[in-house]
Order: sequence, then C-alpha cells, then structure tokens
Amino acid sequence: MRELSRRRGYHPHTVAVRCGHRRSAEQEHCEPVFTTSSFVFENAAEAAARFSGDAPGNVYSRFTNPTVRGFENRLAALEGGRFGLATASGMAAVSGLLLALLKAGDHVVASAELFGSTLSVFTKVFARFGVEATFVKLTDLDAWRAAVRPNTRLLFLESPSNPLCEVADVEAVAAIAMDARVPLAVDNAFCTPALQRPLQLGANIVAHTATKYLDGQGRCVGGALVTDNEAIYDELFSMLRTTGPCMSPFNAWVFSKGLETLALRMQQHCANALQLAQWLAQHPAVEAVHYPGLESHPQHALAARLFNGGFGGVVSFAVRGGRDAAWRVIDSTEWLSITANLGDAKTTITHPATTTHARISADERARAGIGENLIRISAGLEYIDDIIVDVQTGLDAV
Repeated sequence: MRELSRRRGYHPHTVAVRCGHRRSAEQEHCEPVFTTSSFVFENAAEAAARFSGDAPGNVYSRFTNPTVRGFENRLAALEGGRFGLATASGMAAVSGLLLALLKAGDHVVASAELFGSTLSVFTKVFARFGVEATFVKLTDLDAWRAAVRPNTRLLFLESPSNPLCEVADVEAVAAIAMDARVPLAVDNAFCTPALQRPLQLGANIVAHTATKYLDGQGRCVGGALVTDNEAIYDELFSMLRTTGPCMSPFNAWVFSKGLETLALRMQQHCANALQLAQWLAQHPAVEAVHYPGLESHPQHALAARLFNGGFGGVVSFAVRGGRDAAWRVIDSTEWLSITANLGDAKTTITHPATTTHARISADERARAGIGENLIRISAGLEYIDDIIVDVQTGLDAV
C-alpha cells in the first residue's frame, strides 16, 4: 500500500489529506464507512486475545472501529501527537478527560472564561463527586501559579476563549503545569491545528469539538482528544471503553473529510473575520470589538506569535443599549443564521448571555466578561461584503 513515510516530515496540508486511511482489500481511494457494531474472529482463541488486548485488531465499535480510528489518527497527526481518541461530542471529550484523570479529593485549576457547558461540568457535575475547581483569569499567569495546590491534578484552559477571544500564553501556562508536575489540557476548538498546535507549545492534551471547524458545514456532532503521552492515552482509552461516549463511524467519516479542507477553510474564515472586525471597530453603534487580529486587542502580539496564518473566525462585539439593542441587531439581520453553533460555512450570530452561557450564573458571566450587550458572530465563507451589509442592516436597527 502507498502511504506517507514516517521518516519524512510532511507539510500539515498533505497530512490532512493523506494520513489516517489504510486501504482495505477493496483498494478504495476514499475512506470507507464501517457501519458495523461488532467484528468476527477466526476462533475463540483469537477473540480472547483481542478482548484481553494481547492481540491487535477490532473488537467492538464502541472503542475500536476502522473509520473512527482513521479520523483519530488524522487529527492526531495534524496536532503533532501520537494518540487520538474520538468521542460523541465536544462535551463528551471534556467530560471523558475529567473522568479519566480525576478522582474525589482532586483539584483543578481552570480558566474562568470557559465555554458555559464546560464551566457547568466543573461546577455542577464534578463538584458533586468531590472534585474542586479554582477558576483564574485566563491571561493572569500569577493567578495560575498561586492557584496550584498539592492536590492539583490538572490545568485546563480554552484559548481563544468563547466568546471574548482572549488568548492564553499556552507556553507559559505549560511551564507552570510542568513545575507542578501535572498535565495541561487546552481546548483548541476556535483555532484548530490549522492555526494553533498546543502540544508543540508544551500542553499535554488537546480537546476538540469536532462539531465546529473540523466538520465545517454543521452536519455532525462529535469531539476528540489528542495527546503525545502514552500513559495519558491509556487512561483516556480505558475511560472510553468502559463508559462508552463513542463517535459513530458515519460522523467520523464526515470529520475525516472535513479535515482535508480545514486549512483552506480556516484561511477564508480568518480573512472574513478580520475584515468584519475592522469594520465593526469603526461603527458608531459598537462599544467594543473582541478579535485577536485587531492591533487594539490586548493579546494581539501574543496571538501573532502563537498562531499560524490567522487569528480565527469568531468575532464578538458589544453594542450600545444593552440586551434590547443586542437582540434588535440580531433580529434585524436578513439572512445571518441565528444559532449558537460556530465554525460553519454559513455565518452565524448569537447572543451569548442568553444562549451559550445562559446556564451559568450571572456572577460567572460577569467574571467571564459576558455582558448583556455582547453579540458573537462566527464568520462563514460567504462573500465578505455581503456579510458586512447584513450586519449593517442589523446595526441600523439600533
């Protein structure tokens, strides 16, 4: 079989198209979808060896499926890691990570600006089982250091943050984690490996919601974890095998095909988002624009150093007039999709305080800087002038 040589360092664009697929005996050119729940064995001895892990091979699609494995391997290669694990959703990836690595009495240091559901996993789910979390400002390195305790077992952050696009110095936080001898996990959903590779910056685990940019067209729900640490992977795999938050083969096939065009799509998402942010920054109805590509952004220089080829496709901005004004802007656009999803080919617009972060407390939203006048736009792949005209239509209503 013709495949990429492990001895040669291929460009990520090539890896995204070629890595992960091992052709079957049918010699297919496109990855097949193995829609099977189980696999058969030549004899009882082979079945026993597969189930015990003494022999490699497929066992049961909850934790071994060729299509899912192809996606895992391709994403891991793009992230620069050796091990990938696919899950049923992005939140399944986050929850599974915590299930695999934490126990009662453990402590986590996490960024205060986490996505609303991720924050709730810490405060409303794992807190019930004796796992305590301390939330610190994403960009405050002194706060990260001060929050570490003897029972700290994990550092967790999301960068850029959702929805304010604050950027963490992943290298510096990774150094803090290394000093504390605990792993650092980074949610890389906004940047994807096309723009940021946290493992190369010192992180130990990368979390993804494949639902967003990895898919790119809003078709399927899924998540993933990538690591270069075999011991961590073993814990993650054991969690998946036991608890079962597995990805469907069809969704894995969709995500694998999405990875083939990820770099090209991210270039256009970034270009559209930057032009939109620059235009919003000049609009009289806008109080503030949050986008790392703007020189006015507090972490612009850091983002320029850490990111590769762009600043992401998400822009958030505050309008004058509070929630009423924000809702008028959203409702007065003509064709932007009013949905909380992001990373789609279609531009989406949402009000974070009442959608993505509605289930956390007002104090938690205030701590994360999410005001009632904040709007988030995920810039799609439409012609940028058309996007701007529709946003202008919304702002004209204020």
